[in-house]
Amino acid sequence: MMPPEPARPRRSAAVAVIGGLTVCGAVLGAVWAAIAPSIHTVTALTKAGDRVDAFLGKESDNLFVAAAMLLGLLAMLAIVSAVLVWQWQAHRGPVLVTALWLGQVTAGAAAAGVGAVLVHWRYGTPDHQGVPLSPQNRVHYFTEAPPVFLGHGPLQIAVTLLLPAALAALVYALMAVGTARDDLGGWPAEHYGGRSL
Repeated sequence: MMPPEPARPRRSAAVAVIGGLTVCGAVLGAVWAAIAPSIHTVTALTKAGDRVDAFLGKESDNLFVAAAMLLGLLAMLAIVSAVLVWQWQAHRGPVLVTALWLGQVTAGAAAAGVGAVLVHWRYGTPDHQGVPLSPQNRVHYFTEAPPVFLGHGPLQIAVTLLLPAALAALVYALMAVGTARDDLGGWPAEHYGGRSL
């Protein structure tokens, strides 16, 4: 039996996947901004009169934890979105998997952008050098915004954006490998020996 022709063209389906993932990424960025741990630092004046900046306790761990949380949220989105896109049987194939990984990259960019804007709006930018320290007031505490990336280099940013996209493509590929049909059940169905499988 031949599957019915899809109501939406393949290009429109690809645009819907990319747009939907971008919106989901922006929502994940807002969620991340609400749950990511802030970083507590201190600027102090030594007895010699030098300024010293330091993290309070193990707060430096939050530099990694916050970025790893965003990566984890994006990985969750990658797995769920790959399974949901696979359910759109009529459009299964290279166009939709390309839209999936492109959408995952735009979702990562949207999550990082929205998350960064919201945490900087919430915590501001600390001015460690502008704090008036004196022998009577030697210590000033700061609460800083968590980072969205594991580092500021292009490689760390690329990994944050491409790792969830690769995960989504891998999940989609594993489902494709498990399918008995060469056409993945998509439209138009392939015919074997004069009949549709």
